[in-house]
Amino acid sequence: MERCPEPELMDDAEQARAYAQADFSRAHQAVVALFQRRFGNVAGIALDLGCGPGDVTIRFARAYPELHLLGIDGSEAMLAEGRQAVAALGLAHQITLERRFLPDPTLPAAAFDVVVSNSLLHHLSDPAALWRAVRHAARAGAPVLVVDLCRAESPEAARALTAEHAAGAPEVLARDFYNSLLAAYTVAEVTQQLAAAGLGSLHAETTDELHLAVWGHAPARA
Repeated sequence: MERCPEPELMDDAEQARAYAQADFSRAHQAVVALFQRRFGNVAGIALDLGCGPGDVTIRFARAYPELHLLGIDGSEAMLAEGRQAVAALGLAHQITLERRFLPDPTLPAAAFDVVVSNSLLHHLSDPAALWRAVRHAARAGAPVLVVDLCRAESPEAARALTAEHAAGAPEVLARDFYNSLLAAYTVAEVTQQLAAAGLGSLHAETTDELHLAVWGHAPARA
C-alpha cells in the first residue's frame, strides 16, 4: 500500500489535551525499556525530537536521573501540556521543552550525548529532516533510538488494528491512529532513508505488529 500522508503538526488544543490525558504508559515505557536493553546506563544531555506533550521525555528523565533532556516539537499546544506535566512532577531542573521546527540549523552541532524520538517520523513528508537532525545533533558514538509506527498493509488492516488497539479511545485519538497507520513508513523505506542520510551505522527493525525501531550509535559528522 502506498503511503497516505497526514498533517505534520498537531496544533489543536483539544487534540493536544486528548493526547496528554491518554494512557500511553505501555507503549511509552516500552520505548524506554528498549533503550535500556540496547544501551544500558547513560548520562549527559539528551535530545528528544518530536516530544509532543512530553510523556516519553518524562519517562526518560525518571529512568536516567543524571540525564538532562531537551524536548523539541513544532506544536505549541503539545508543548503547553508538556510544560504543565514537567512542572507538576518537579522535573523542570532536568527537562526543557522548546518549540522548534525541522530542519533546524540552530540546533547545537554534535552536542547531544543521546538522541531519541518517538512517533515523529510518520508525520514528516520529508523524512530526511529527521535523519539530518540526528546526524547534525548527535555527538560521534551517541546512542540513538527512533521508534515509530509501521505502515499497515491496507486500509482494511489499518481499520482492524485501530479496532484492536484503540478500542474505547476518544474519537480524535482513534482517527489519528488510523491515519498514522496509513502515513507510517516501512522498514525497507527507513533503511533506504538511513543509507541516504549517511546513517548506515543505525539498524532498522520491526519490534511488534505496530512499531519499528531504529537504533545504534551515531557516526562522526563529516
